[in-house]
Amino acid sequence: MSKRQILVTSALLYANGPIHLGHMIEAIQTDIWVRFQKMRGHECYYICGSDAHGTPIMLKAEQNGEAPEAMVARISTEQQHSFAGFHIHFDFYQSTHTPVNQELVYTIFEKIQARGDIALHEIEQCFDTAKGLFLPDRFVKGECPRCHAQDQYGDSCEACGATYQPTELIHPTSVLSGTTPSVKKSLHYFFKLTHYQAFLQEWARNHLQEEMQNKLQEWFDEGLTDWDISRDAPYFGFLIPGSDQKYFYVWLDAPIGYLSSFKSFCAQKGIDFDHFWQADSPTELHHFLGKDIMYFHALFWPALLHAADLRVPTQIHCHGFLTVNGLKMSKSRGTFVNADHYLSLLNPEALRYYFAAKLSPGVEDIDLNLDDFTARVNADLVGKFVNIASRSASFIHKKFDGQLATSLMDPELMQSFVDKSETIATLYESLQYSKMIREVMQLADLANQFVDRYQPWTLAKDESRRPEVQLICTQALNLFKVLLVYLKPVLPELARQAEIFLNTAPLDWQNGLEPLLSQRLNPFTPLITRLDPEQVKKLLT
Repeated sequence: MSKRQILVTSALLYANGPIHLGHMIEAIQTDIWVRFQKMRGHECYYICGSDAHGTPIMLKAEQNGEAPEAMVARISTEQQHSFAGFHIHFDFYQSTHTPVNQELVYTIFEKIQARGDIALHEIEQCFDTAKGLFLPDRFVKGECPRCHAQDQYGDSCEACGATYQPTELIHPTSVLSGTTPSVKKSLHYFFKLTHYQAFLQEWARNHLQEEMQNKLQEWFDEGLTDWDISRDAPYFGFLIPGSDQKYFYVWLDAPIGYLSSFKSFCAQKGIDFDHFWQADSPTELHHFLGKDIMYFHALFWPALLHAADLRVPTQIHCHGFLTVNGLKMSKSRGTFVNADHYLSLLNPEALRYYFAAKLSPGVEDIDLNLDDFTARVNADLVGKFVNIASRSASFIHKKFDGQLATSLMDPELMQSFVDKSETIATLYESLQYSKMIREVMQLADLANQFVDRYQPWTLAKDESRRPEVQLICTQALNLFKVLLVYLKPVLPELARQAEIFLNTAPLDWQNGLEPLLSQRLNPFTPLITRLDPEQVKKLLT
């Protein structure tokens, strides 16, 4: 297996508030994939950061009575703390409001301007007279001009998926003041996306999920339009060179934050930045993100990179939204769960496991059904997986001073577990986590059936058969260790504790599948406890 060099990102978190469980789908899906790649021995880096610019940040900071830079730094720290609580490990995390990001934004802008891909056009915008500012797309709501759904944002309709300009909304209203916005003209900078339709159509065929390809084809059929990359003052962001009233739109500088964050990481670690980002780079670039921001990442972003003579993404992996008990996450419905609220009540690895058990390579929404969540975690992790280790460890410690046997009782059964390694690896690689979990739990069933068949609790009563008990439990603990390797990307903290118990070095895909024999184990402590249904119910309180 040749060693791959892989750069992975998940969407930058907007630094205006705490994260919720919907954010955790993406972070967990990405973290699992990165941990798997590292266990396979690949050079893989997970880069993320804070999306720091835009009118909402400016207004929220003003409301809080603090500078935007201070608010972004504070909220970014809080968000990173929440991610860490779920064992999400970033190799580097940085705000987009940094000199290195500004320098890259200016460099890329100058490149695309030099090749004739920037145009100036006068546009009409919604202006809130009461507040004295131009309104961002999402600060205007009204009736969809296509399907006439009510209460839709100014950039796209959640009901029919149509995209449009805020000025196209029927009966528009300012979210800030509740007034009807006026329409004012302004001169804006545009990136000539229309120059790249043929390139994007070819690129999309090999780098997007089929559902996303179909969605892009709808936009291609309609014909792409040039992309407005500027915003008017007042605005928190980077000034466009040569202007004192025009700023780069946040969606231009935010994805460049992937480059700037990685560039800072490279400077810290002595890594060749250009090797990863040059147009003909042999490395891989994978973006994980929600389907709601696919439009920016699958059209504007690869076109911008291509125009700037930089490498384009190897793959964009989109996921769906989170529902809770079948309902859209909503504070009014009582189905909105902040990440920190979850962490105050429950084991984060229970959620990591449950999401993995439901995640696929597609973009379907995922439902957190609390009854199913409780039942599945208790049945699979406690009743099947950890049960293999807990009941075997008790005999090894009580009867054999923690010492494993010198040989396996059933080497063929052990080999059958090891033989599944490439099947499991393929499922991880292709993001078929739910199928991977099913495969692992089928093996867990076989391991428990092995123990049940030989009944060490019965044999232990007969002193003459004690050696058999040691062989049975050694076999079971080796089967558990193989399963531990397979689940380690999903359950990193449980794996760390189990490695301490097994008295072994950190397990990876190479060393983790070898038999563990003649080993003295450390005392066993509970690796995970059953979910209390009453505690689970408190998530919605």
